[in-house]
Amino acid sequence: MKTYNATSPGRRFQTGHDFSDLTKKRPEKGLLASLRRTGGRNNVGLITTDHRGGGAPRNYRIIDFKRNKLNVPGKVIALEYDPNRTARIALIQYIDGERAYILAPLGLKVGDKIIAAENADVQPGNAVPLRNIPLGTSIHNIELKVGGGGKLVRSAGGEAQIMAKEGEYAQIRMPSGEVRLVSINCKATIGQIGNLDHENISIGKAGRNRHLGKKPHVRGMAMNPVDHPHGGGEGRSKGGNHPSSPTGVPAKGYKTRTNKRTQKFIIKDRRK
Repeated sequence: MKTYNATSPGRRFQTGHDFSDLTKKRPEKGLLASLRRTGGRNNVGLITTDHRGGGAPRNYRIIDFKRNKLNVPGKVIALEYDPNRTARIALIQYIDGERAYILAPLGLKVGDKIIAAENADVQPGNAVPLRNIPLGTSIHNIELKVGGGGKLVRSAGGEAQIMAKEGEYAQIRMPSGEVRLVSINCKATIGQIGNLDHENISIGKAGRNRHLGKKPHVRGMAMNPVDHPHGGGEGRSKGGNHPSSPTGVPAKGYKTRTNKRTQKFIIKDRRK
């Protein structure tokens, strides 16, 4: 972590990363893709997500979430910053010369060997099917469908644990506390994702959020009735209704999950 001299009120409590864990400043050109900003608007130009827009330009780093290069060992040649995610990324060079980015787990260093295989060692960075991972092991980048690529636990400091295995499914405890079933044939990557200090970052000033593409968040009470259920009224008023979103969806304690098809895979809800 890095702190700053209090040259202004915004600097006084501002903190940032010192990037001492990184070994390479420039990204790999062959693994970049252009990233077009939407500004929170859909294909006809209407705002569908509020408070988005602007921000520093950035390129997308193509991450290998699928880890389908099986039984080919690779070597970590660099640890890099990725502006599109909270986690750090590791540049891997396989023995056949191909390069790829993966999410960098805690403890992974330049020079370490990694592999994706059926019976790989339980070491950070190795991708292994859930059926061959011991109970209690910390994992991340977990697939939901076989071969579909990692979908779960991909942000800084994230880790899940294998609680049990029954038949064709493994019980995974997610970072939120939710326990859910995942097929034992799905792959996961060993270890906890690094960059644990991300949660301790203090933004410090409004301009830093604008650099991230986040615009000011306007309170509903400050709007007109046409714009928000909390808007309007003579003077400052609460409106008398329950807290809700601009579209009227209750904001506190209202369940919005409607996917009954996958409800059976959730053993323990994260809210309970």
